Amino acid sequence: MANYRDDQDFDAFRKRRPRPVTDYGSSMVQWVRQRQQPWKGSFHYEQERPSISYILDVLPPSAMLDRPAESIPTRFLHQSLGKSKKPVTIVRWMPEGRRLLAGVHNGEFMLWNGMSFNFETVTAMGSSSLRTAEWSHKQDWLVAANDEGSVFYLQPTLNMTHQFKAHDSPIRDVAFSPTDTKFVTASDDNSLKIWDFTSSTNESTYKDHGWDVKAVDWHPQKGLVVSGSKDHSVRLWDPRTCRNLTTLHGHKNAISTVSFSRLRPQLLGTAARDGQSRIFDLRMMRDVAILRGHEKGVTSLCWHPIHPSIISTGGEDGALHTYLLTEPNTPAGITTYTTSPYNTPDPRSAPAQSIYPAHKITYAHESSIWSLDWHPLGHILATGSNDHYVRFWSRSQPDDPQNCFKDKYHLGEEAAEAQGTYDRKANARQAREQEEQEAEDEAEGLEDQANANRNQFSIPGLPGLPGLAQPSAPVPGATSVAPTGFPSLPGMGMGMPMPDLPHLRNTSQPPNGLNHGHVVPPPPIPGMDPTQLARFMQSQAQHHQYRPGSASGPPPPPPILGNIDFSKLNLPLPMPGANGYLPPPPPPNVSSGGGPPMSAIPGLGDSGIPGLGSPGPVSGDPRMMSNGTGVRRRAPLPSQQEGFQAEQAQGRYRIAR
Repeated sequence: MANYRDDQDFDAFRKRRPRPVTDYGSSMVQWVRQRQQPWKGSFHYEQERPSISYILDVLPPSAMLDRPAESIPTRFLHQSLGKSKKPVTIVRWMPEGRRLLAGVHNGEFMLWNGMSFNFETVTAMGSSSLRTAEWSHKQDWLVAANDEGSVFYLQPTLNMTHQFKAHDSPIRDVAFSPTDTKFVTASDDNSLKIWDFTSSTNESTYKDHGWDVKAVDWHPQKGLVVSGSKDHSVRLWDPRTCRNLTTLHGHKNAISTVSFSRLRPQLLGTAARDGQSRIFDLRMMRDVAILRGHEKGVTSLCWHPIHPSIISTGGEDGALHTYLLTEPNTPAGITTYTTSPYNTPDPRSAPAQSIYPAHKITYAHESSIWSLDWHPLGHILATGSNDHYVRFWSRSQPDDPQNCFKDKYHLGEEAAEAQGTYDRKANARQAREQEEQEAEDEAEGLEDQANANRNQFSIPGLPGLPGLAQPSAPVPGATSVAPTGFPSLPGMGMGMPMPDLPHLRNTSQPPNGLNHGHVVPPPPIPGMDPTQLARFMQSQAQHHQYRPGSASGPPPPPPILGNIDFSKLNLPLPMPGANGYLPPPPPPNVSSGGGPPMSAIPGLGDSGIPGLGSPGPVSGDPRMMSNGTGVRRRAPLPSQQEGFQAEQAQGRYRIAR
């Protein structure tokens, strides 16, 4: 971002740090130009090379379905900090992918730009913490819930249309049905409720869990609901009859999240506080893979929208892991079962495959990662944490100059500082500048939001343009002084600001910017005696002195240059006229036809221009109204038939036979 001038200090020029910007338009255009029909097979594009020039040839994840490893988020893009500095409990991308919606602990929805990552707006949804938000499958409604047990209906414009009380305890999760006509809520009161979206009525309640229900999800194609509870169980049940179909065991601690895969609906992902995530196959009703690698509990889980084999998880310690279900990635020295149950003669009895992260960011956040969400195009991953930050992660670029694998997020601050890739003092200053920049962006966004509904016809910047002097003392010889201290012109209510000219500065003070509060009178006119001019102005002021109660009335306003007899002054150039300027031309005589008729200026009444008298309405002018108010009428449009006849007379129009 370019430099900007601080309005509070004209001399201070502060350079903002360049904001990282990601633009997926070039990659999408490149893919549209080179892609081919799916039935022709996968087109193998040119292999990307480790050169910065190949950034223009990077293709979106949709073009690389056979290379999921290139969509793993490894590069830190940006971190956004709200002005309230509260824990971020939920992050959701908007349907179009241009903005990110973040719900914070104080009940506000903050909107961040998805390309430049700056603050845009904030919407208050009560004083309680927002816990969950979910888009409908048609992406035309957003259902959110908070700790008070209230449910909110929001449109894509963040306009809240409806609100009702659903539970007496905090609502932990929400999920839509495949038809978007119903949704289910999970609460800490050990129950799940199914609601009709249109009427907001409770249709059924599920109470088979013995403890708080922390997560729920609806199958994207079938009438099947899965829920995870604090009692370590994952239950599948029928939403029509609220009958428990089966219970999936395997976790040894509270379930934190459950999620069906949208690309492979037969797979179910679960995460728990025991540090493990499991992948269940609904066709066998068992776990086929165990995602290991977290040292503490797993708090969030999210499937990739393009690649079905990529899944990301966030832990209590702030670690962000990304797994490839097709690669076990077993570390050296660890003996685990690395064969998939699908590759065994008896898949039902084979042990689950252990999968370790293909990439992990150990210090992605300083506290628990409460929510994850992938961009609809699959190239950016957003994370919301208890450390008040929203951070954006993307795939690595060719010849990345930031050396993203050796930063403080992968190695930690101490290890990165030892390798020379992180400076604690410099980065502390950068973090402080970044916080100030985010606060300024939020303040500007709130100001723009407040001024959006104001319809005032005013000129921006007047009175008092930025960068102009604001003197407080009147200028000698001026006719009047405006409230801001500028000399005002006769007939104008507000003085016009004087520009900062070099010859008006006070040379007695050091030239450290603008000269606030000190005005130097302009230089005298060449060939003029200043004492004679002052004496003449004093005599004119005494001559036109107005006494209250006199019959003569107040004197007329003086002209701009004052009533000065320039013929008595010794000027180098002769001035035409007795008073130094030409007299105004007389008004045209309407009766004699000398010029166009004069009409009154709208808004000044019937008298027209003050001091010139009322010209009155002109008889015979069709543009004047009969009441003589001086308002012009709309002239009648020319006849179309006459236009046709004129064209026909010139031979350019013929009637079709």
